[in-house]
Formats: sequence, structure tokens, C-alpha cells
Amino acid sequence: MRMAVPPAALALPVVAGIYAWGACHPSSQVFGRTRRRVHGDRTLALTFDDGPNPATTPALLDLLDRYDARATFFLIGRYVRACPDLAAEIARRGHLLGNHTDTHPNLLWLSPARIFDEFARCALSILRATGQRPTLMRPPYGYRGPQVHAAARRAGLDPPVMWSKTGRDWSGQSVDRLIRRLQNVRSGDIVLLEDAGPHPRFCRALIVTS
Repeated sequence: MRMAVPPAALALPVVAGIYAWGACHPSSQVFGRTRRRVHGDRTLALTFDDGPNPATTPALLDLLDRYDARATFFLIGRYVRACPDLAAEIARRGHLLGNHTDTHPNLLWLSPARIFDEFARCALSILRATGQRPTLMRPPYGYRGPQVHAAARRAGLDPPVMWSKTGRDWSGQSVDRLIRRLQNVRSGDIVLLEDAGPHPRFCRALIVTS
């Protein structure tokens, strides 16, 4: 005789799948509004996560200046405290600053109070270094649940800025493959890159080949 499976047991994988997609996929709006595109003809947004990085950011700033381009840098608070002059230089050159938390944790597993503290500490570090208090925010890894949106509002931050294109330059892919990934960017795309970490491959490729 076959044993019946309770309806709740059948629903559990579905609920888990929806939660995972809602928390991790950049296009999801399940837990709150996000931003994945910008408006304007022939306009796209270059965004760089996880800096400031003294090994890459100065040359990247020079490259952006060469093409009169402006970007958004989502900064980590502890790196801002380690390199306050470099954070100030990013702002001085006219780039936008964003809050990328203080220590870059996975926010899915943190309480609302801890998440707020991550945003608040990062904001204070950026303010002290640059005189600016950004309202833009991107959660580490793009992971966000309902508690992330609530903590961001409490910290005076706008809804998360996600992305529509990524170079995945944190991975072990070749530079050629990373460049191919971004050859089909379109007007309105928000492009995710990194200027930090031990191997910011795409940034270094841009700097070397430009």
C-alpha cells in the first residue's frame, strides 16, 4: 500500500525554490523593488563593487578619466577606512558612491539589526572619508530578503541597485571570455564589475589593453 504524501511536504520544495529565486536572482522583485536598468538613449551604467582597492582603483580612475566616463563605486566600509584618501579621490573625480556594507557578509543569514549596523557603519566610513553619505546600495552577492529591504529603508538607503549584465570577473574565466560576455551590452544596462579582490581580471584587462 502506497503512503500518501502530505500536501505541505509537496509544497515545501516549491516555496523554497521561490524564496531562493526571490533572494538571489537580480531580476527578482519578490521581497521589494530593485533597480536593474537606467533610462536614457545610448546610456548604460558602469558599476564597480568591493573597493576601494589600491592595486586597481587608481589606474581604473585614470582610464575612466581618459574617456570622460563616470561610474558608480559600491564601497565596503572596512576598505574605505583602510584607504580613505582613495575613497575621497573616487568622489573628487565625480563618480557616484554606493553602500556595499561594512564587511561584505551574506545578509540572508543576518538579523535586521545586524544588517542595519552593516549599512550604518559603511555609511559613516564613507561620510568621514568623502564628506558624502550615499543613498545607493547594493547587497553583497546581490542577496536580499525582506529584512534587507527593511534595514535599508531604516538606514535611509534607496532600494537595492542590481544589474542586467555582469562580467563575472571574480571567476577564473579568461579575459577574452569576460570581454565576450559584455560585447552585447545594450542601452539601459547596469553592468556589474569589480575593482577589488586578488584578481580583478576585467579591470586589469581594460587598463592593459586601453
